[in-house]
Amino acid sequence: MRILLINHYAGSPQHGMEFRPYFMAREWIKAGHQVRIVAASESHVRSKDIEIDGSISRERIDDIEYLWLKTPPYQGNGVARAINIFTFVWQLYRHADRILENFDTDAVIASSTYPLDIHPARRLAKKADARLIWEVHDLWPLSPIELSGMSPWHPFILLMQHAENRACRISDKVVSMLPHTDQHLVRHGMSRDKFVYVPNGIHADAWDIDETQLPTAHTKALDALRASGDMLVGYTGAHGLANALHHLIRAAQMTRDLPISYVLVGHGPEKEALQAEARELGLDKIHFLGSVPKTAIPTLLDKLDLLYIGLQRQSLFRFGISPNKLMDYMMAGKPVIQAIKAGNDLVTECGCGLTITPEAPDAIADAVRQLHAMDPAEREKMGANGRRYVSTQHDYPTLADKFLEALKP
Repeated sequence: MRILLINHYAGSPQHGMEFRPYFMAREWIKAGHQVRIVAASESHVRSKDIEIDGSISRERIDDIEYLWLKTPPYQGNGVARAINIFTFVWQLYRHADRILENFDTDAVIASSTYPLDIHPARRLAKKADARLIWEVHDLWPLSPIELSGMSPWHPFILLMQHAENRACRISDKVVSMLPHTDQHLVRHGMSRDKFVYVPNGIHADAWDIDETQLPTAHTKALDALRASGDMLVGYTGAHGLANALHHLIRAAQMTRDLPISYVLVGHGPEKEALQAEARELGLDKIHFLGSVPKTAIPTLLDKLDLLYIGLQRQSLFRFGISPNKLMDYMMAGKPVIQAIKAGNDLVTECGCGLTITPEAPDAIADAVRQLHAMDPAEREKMGANGRRYVSTQHDYPTLADKFLEALKP
């Protein structure tokens, strides 16, 4: 089978996020299929820029063929990002023949977070006489409406709503990373039998502890903290408002009587404010470290004892969540403190930690105290539960096989 995967933000190990298209494609290629990924040259989630000559460029990464379409740079979620989106969609139309060139396509996947790519994807599928699959990451336009407060009658929202409605009607299958989005999509024209749930995952075979991958500064800082005898509560990833890290700072203040240090690894718009808050509160056991490459995540998490993930309270989470960070935490085999209210709860389901009320510093502090007081064997059991669950239910070879079934006639 020849699979054409359209994902505006698709990345690779050398470019950074997002990684799902890469891991899916790699598994499909191992199974004997061919994959061509079409992505934009500019993306806010990548760590390395795409170098492109002209309006379209080809690159092969680990036997996966990438087509990069030229789009303008942008920052934030304003007009510049909208122009970037519209440019990518236009480039899909403009370069339709070159996208299909020498590639007898059997399935076209529209997977760009926003649903606008369903229009050119439909054209490509018709030209190739291929099946059309729509992959849902977030629910647009519901996400900008509920998370950003945009009016349902804003022209941009109306455009996205039209695209979502059309995607529900014309797609042969709808693959969602979130377990309960079918409740929403059926109301917008999707037949329930089209729906397939394929969450985010982990690549268990690539989960190696390799000290050489972790930056020297991180190794020295973490080894020094471990030598002090403190239990290490860790967070890795973006430092933004959505991650609710100010509540973790307040929880650290409430547990300063315990031999516990907090380690926040990553960067983001709220990092300076978080550091300032920690200084104002006189918290000398909160440590901020820079981002690390994805290959260093296993080693980094192995040096921590408890792992925290939190999100702001949002009604949108009623359809479920599937954060890559949680999969990494579970694969690390460490107890997880999850401060999220959502339509699904893997932490409770597999018994790998504690799920608590979001945006509640006292609940975080209580969870930290409870896990600190717990017998080490019980904490190890929690961690083992998470690793066993994610390595069997969320391993990319398993998920890729499930996705592949949706591509077949």
